[in-house]
Amino acid sequence: MTRTRIEGLLAAFPKLMNTGKQHTFVETESVRYVYQPMEKLYMVLITTKNSNILEDLETLRLFSRVIPEYCRALEENEISEHCFDLIFAFDEIVALGYRENVNLAQIRTFTEMDSHEEKVFRAVRETQEREAKAEMRRKAKELQQARRDAERQGKKAPGFGGFGSSAVSGGTTAAMITETIIETEKPKVAPAPASVHMKIEEKISLTCGRDGGLQNMELHGMIMLHISDEKFARIRLHVENEDKRGVQLQTHPNVDKKLFTAESQIGLKNPEKSFPINSDVGVLKWRLQTTEESFIPLTINCWPSESGSNCDVNIEYELQEESLELNDVVITIPLPSGVGAPVIGEIDGEYRHDSRRNLLEWCLPVIDAKAKSGSLEFSIAGQPSDFFPVQVSFVSKKNYCNIQVTKVTQVDGNSPVRFSTETTFLVDKYEIL
Repeated sequence: MTRTRIEGLLAAFPKLMNTGKQHTFVETESVRYVYQPMEKLYMVLITTKNSNILEDLETLRLFSRVIPEYCRALEENEISEHCFDLIFAFDEIVALGYRENVNLAQIRTFTEMDSHEEKVFRAVRETQEREAKAEMRRKAKELQQARRDAERQGKKAPGFGGFGSSAVSGGTTAAMITETIIETEKPKVAPAPASVHMKIEEKISLTCGRDGGLQNMELHGMIMLHISDEKFARIRLHVENEDKRGVQLQTHPNVDKKLFTAESQIGLKNPEKSFPINSDVGVLKWRLQTTEESFIPLTINCWPSESGSNCDVNIEYELQEESLELNDVVITIPLPSGVGAPVIGEIDGEYRHDSRRNLLEWCLPVIDAKAKSGSLEFSIAGQPSDFFPVQVSFVSKKNYCNIQVTKVTQVDGNSPVRFSTETTFLVDKYEIL
């Protein structure tokens, strides 16, 4: 699995949750999410749909029991701090995608087990140090004996050559010893989580007619700022806005609007004040509303045509905004009830027939500039109007309006601050009526 695929699956999980019911798993067309609430967090296991659900639940329980072994509290910061310990423990439970036959005590033993190679290395280094000390004592005795011999014979004691010789005299013994010190390679430590984090989220609501034409497209976006260290509470966000579609921007009432207009920086009106700590604060939001067809990110054309008592349906998509990468795309087509399953002709991607809800779900893991178009053909009994409205869902790690935070600096001194961003582009509604 590619990293993009994994990120897409994880991004889709919160949308699939139904908080009003008690469940332990949820399925999509290709994977099963097995999950367990843990206070404010979730432990999530992603498996194939043909895996053993009972074994998956047992594996999930073992994962959840491992966390208290390393974390004092079930909080995001605590888990991030011990992420490598947890990864090593998880690796003892699942290897190459398969469950290992281990229990909690064995995991503890395996992760705490001393390294044989490390013991050998330490023994070799200690032997080398002992030999170096013995050689140093032997050299010192030789020099001391040479000094005594020289004094008995009335000669100058031997010295050391080099950058100016140093002689042995006045009862002082000098020795120059060179030791070889072998240092262990320091373990690589993951960088600490950034104290300044931003979530950039956009949601699109779009309605098109079945005969073409954009009826309405509305997009809402927001930058949410989260600061976890009060040392970085007096900062400014440098925003880069490359949107050319006429998006309307609005800053938070406490943000200096003149500063944002003049320099594209987000800072508080009173620079002596600080942003709130440990809470998500919306600092900038934007809105785009249009009926311009060229603004549609993903066009969908559905062509049902009657053929006797059946309908032949041709449906195609094309990515117009080629800078986007859409993940976990699902195009849902309604079907007439009581007529059986559709006969699939040509298809790009995969499909799933939901007979209970009378839906055909056309599933595409990725749509991007390299795979920007595709089509599906199927036949089923019905009338052309039976196959509308067509609905589309997807997630993306790149926002539509191309508004990004490129730099964060402190108010005093303008020194740069390390930050992290999380960008999500989601569908609120996407219909072809």
